[in-house]
Amino acid sequence: MRISELARRAGVTTKAVRYYESLGLIAPERLPNGYRDYDEADVRLVREVKALSNLGIPVERTRPFLDCLAAGRQHADDCPASLAGYREAIDELTERIEALTSRRAVLIAHLQEAAHRNSCATSGEDPMNDYLNLPADLPVPEDDGAADHLPGMRMPHLELPSTAGETVRVDALGPGRAVLYIYPLTGRPGTDLPEGWDSIPGARGCTPEACSFRDHHEDLHNAGATRVFGLSSQSTDYQREVVERLHLPFQMLSDPALSLAGALELPTFEAGGMTLYKRLTLIIRDGVIEHVHYPIFPTNEHAEQVLAWLRANPLR
Repeated sequence: MRISELARRAGVTTKAVRYYESLGLIAPERLPNGYRDYDEADVRLVREVKALSNLGIPVERTRPFLDCLAAGRQHADDCPASLAGYREAIDELTERIEALTSRRAVLIAHLQEAAHRNSCATSGEDPMNDYLNLPADLPVPEDDGAADHLPGMRMPHLELPSTAGETVRVDALGPGRAVLYIYPLTGRPGTDLPEGWDSIPGARGCTPEACSFRDHHEDLHNAGATRVFGLSSQSTDYQREVVERLHLPFQMLSDPALSLAGALELPTFEAGGMTLYKRLTLIIRDGVIEHVHYPIFPTNEHAEQVLAWLRANPLR
C-alpha cells in the first residue's frame, strides 16, 4: 500500500510516517519503480507508535516495544525491555509531577500573600488595592418589603455546616442575642464576580461587610451580641478560605440549598446563573427574630449600624 493509505489507516500524517521511517521504526519494501510498499505489519507498527506517544512515551523510545512485536509476541509490552520503557516513562512523569506540584505550592503562597496584603486594606493604602473602597456610583437598594414578615418569627430547626468544622443549629444559637448577617457571595482575588455585579443593587460589598463585622466584633459582643455568624450559599471550603484570608473571628455558615430562604421566605436574586441571598441581617433573641436590617447600604458601615441598634435597644 502507498504511504497515504498507511497514514489514513493508522490515523497519523504522512509526515509522521516518514519520520518513523527515518528513525528505522518501519522499513517498507521498495518496488521496482522506487515507490515504498507498506504492508499490514507496518500499519500495526505505526498504530503502536501512535498509541505509545499518546501515553507520553517519546517516539524515539518506542523501539523496544516494536522489537517485541517483531519477535513474534502478541502484545508490544510482553517483553522485559518494554516494561523497562514503561518504568522509565513513569519515573519521568513522577519527576514532572513533583516539579509542577512544587511550582503550584509557590504560586499558592504568592496568591495568599497578595490576597492577605490587599484584603481589608487600611485607608492609607492605595485605593486601587483597597477592598474597603466601594465604587461611588453603586446603586442603592430599595426596601421592597421582602423582609417585613420576619420580625417575631421563630428560627427553623435547621442545621448548617460551619467553617469551624461543626454543625450549627440556627434555632439554637445560644442564650441572648445572636447576629446572623446573610450575604450573596464573597469575591476571591483572581476570581471574577458574576457579570454586571456592580449594577445589582446591594450585591457589591461582601468583603467590606465581613471586615466591618470583624473590626467591630468585640464592640458587638460588649453591646449584647453573644455570637456573630455570616451565612451564604457558598461552600464551606470557599468560606473557610475567606475566614482565613480576612482573619475573621467568627464562623461562616454554608447554605448551598438555600434551606433558610425556603423556611423563612428570605429574599433572593439571580446572577451568573445562580440563585443568591439578598443581603440582610437578623438579630435573633432566644431563637426568635427580634429585628431585621434590610436593605443594607453601604456594606462597609453595616456593622456600625447593627452596633447602633444594639446599643439603642439594650437587653433588660
